[in-house]
Amino acid sequence: MIKRTLFFGNPAYLSTRNEQLVVNFPEEAKKEATIPIEDLGYVVLEDPQITITNGLLMKLVQNKTAVITCNQQHLPISFLQPLVGHTEQTERIRYQLNASQPLKKQLWQQTVIAKIENQANHLLARSKNALKLKRWAKAVKTDDHENHEALAAAYYFQNLFDEVGGFSRNQKGVPPNNLLNYGYAILRAVTARALVSSGMLPSVGIFHRNKYNAFCLADDIMEPYRPFVDAMVYEIVETGAQIAELNTNIKSELLCIPAMDVTIDGKQSPLMNAMSRTTNSLYECFLGSSRKVLYPEFQTIGPPS
Repeated sequence: MIKRTLFFGNPAYLSTRNEQLVVNFPEEAKKEATIPIEDLGYVVLEDPQITITNGLLMKLVQNKTAVITCNQQHLPISFLQPLVGHTEQTERIRYQLNASQPLKKQLWQQTVIAKIENQANHLLARSKNALKLKRWAKAVKTDDHENHEALAAAYYFQNLFDEVGGFSRNQKGVPPNNLLNYGYAILRAVTARALVSSGMLPSVGIFHRNKYNAFCLADDIMEPYRPFVDAMVYEIVETGAQIAELNTNIKSELLCIPAMDVTIDGKQSPLMNAMSRTTNSLYECFLGSSRKVLYPEFQTIGPPS
């Protein structure tokens, strides 16, 4: 089942009644709206004048709905997650924490290869040269100690947005960096939600180890999914839309990231469902019943997913 994403960019009062999310807009003469909580996967709160009841928060968390809040620049900055995301959470976290260093290095190697392959296929889908990326993907060693990920990323973005003057991938760089930042923040929340639902800690990574980062594992696992966000941003740029600022229309498109189709294990699936398959396969690697993380594959035939 595809879960819905709700975005609130205006003052609103959010409460609950009869297992429904109830929305009232104090500044507008609108009738209240109701949405079944069980249908919700993500709720994005942007306006600082939104009021939400504790009863609603409790029901959203119990439903494993990701509640995302945004800062003054309209970028997602926090993610509300449940303390208990899986019935076997304690055991699963133990397997995660006990994962050996050689296993983590192998998992990171798989992750980097999948990311570079997807970047290469995205360039090919845009009729751009990807020979270097294909070669680097085959050269990735355990733990990627030669840092092919960084080499590939620099080449990839240089060629993907080659028609955008002065573009380089930088969080504070020229547009469409702002669109990429927003899209990656949504993707990060999708990843963290899936990890929690699979009974793992998003903060304990296989490669990322920043002590100030509470989402190290999410940042690891989302890497091969980034090209799907890039594809959506590329399509927005190609339309000639004004991208200097994140307007409501652009946000609406980027908030469709959890529901966009990707191909995983040879079948199409909404990204949020594919992410759950990825995180479940990751746990199986920690458990020892598998040695491979299941990642989506960017398709070069037909329109990008």
